[in-house]
Amino acid sequence: MQSSMDTEVDHYAVLGLPSGEKGASLTEQEIKKAYKSRAMELHPDKRPDDPNAHADFLNLQNSYQVLKDEKARKLFDALLTIKREKIHRQGQHDSKRRRMMSDLEERERSAFAVDPTMKAQEEEKRIARQLKEEIARIIAMHTKKTSVVSTPLKKDRGKGSADSGGGGDVALDKVLKVSWEKIGVEDYTAQSLKEIFLEFGGVEDVVIKSRKKKGSALVVMASKDDAMAATGNVLGNLSNPLLVVPLQPAASPVAVSAEKKEADDVPKLNNLVGAGYKAFEDTVLEKLRKKAAEEQK
Repeated sequence: MQSSMDTEVDHYAVLGLPSGEKGASLTEQEIKKAYKSRAMELHPDKRPDDPNAHADFLNLQNSYQVLKDEKARKLFDALLTIKREKIHRQGQHDSKRRRMMSDLEERERSAFAVDPTMKAQEEEKRIARQLKEEIARIIAMHTKKTSVVSTPLKKDRGKGSADSGGGGDVALDKVLKVSWEKIGVEDYTAQSLKEIFLEFGGVEDVVIKSRKKKGSALVVMASKDDAMAATGNVLGNLSNPLLVVPLQPAASPVAVSAEKKEADDVPKLNNLVGAGYKAFEDTVLEKLRKKAAEEQK
């Protein structure tokens, strides 16, 4: 139950009137009229079943007594003004506090945010690093491909021949003849053969000779020992195995001198492709037949 002594009661609201500045400007007649109208609504005789009817009607009378008294009303209006100003200040304080919090949060976000300039620099470094890796990959790929191109081959002419200027010939004991069946879609290439034979030593050159049903090639190893290591050990792809034999079989001491004499007539391998390859192979085979015939005599 409220009383006229309750400072938290808005007496204008009890009478159904606007409060604040509008309430302070109301005349005594307007207040009296509002009281009569409200009293008819809240009279206990019209609310026999409402247990709060008597208390509500008493509160109405108390509020009317405050508002119709000039001094009490002025004090009440002053109290409402102070409360409004307090609420306003509190609202400003809260608003200022919210702005401060917002500014603080923004500064914290800015402190942890990535600097656009630094981000751009990092992105530039990342892309430059990737480009460098890609260029290195392309160069390596190009170098790998061009390394299988036929190069001038030298034939051993005895000790010190590397400086003799006799380039262009080949040491036959370093050359292996490789053949395979062309039974699949994929075929051996100079590069794939080089990678296979590199496991057994250095590879100086790989020359492919293509045929319709069979494939063959000459593989020039870095040394005679490398050629011997690869012979009988290179298998290639199990689905299409390689047949590897020395181009020049091991010769007897008698045949060695004949080989040395006849080696000067071996054609150069600068351009062993097409007909040039066949001519070289036929020449080598013919010399091998001659050697075998001489050994039988």
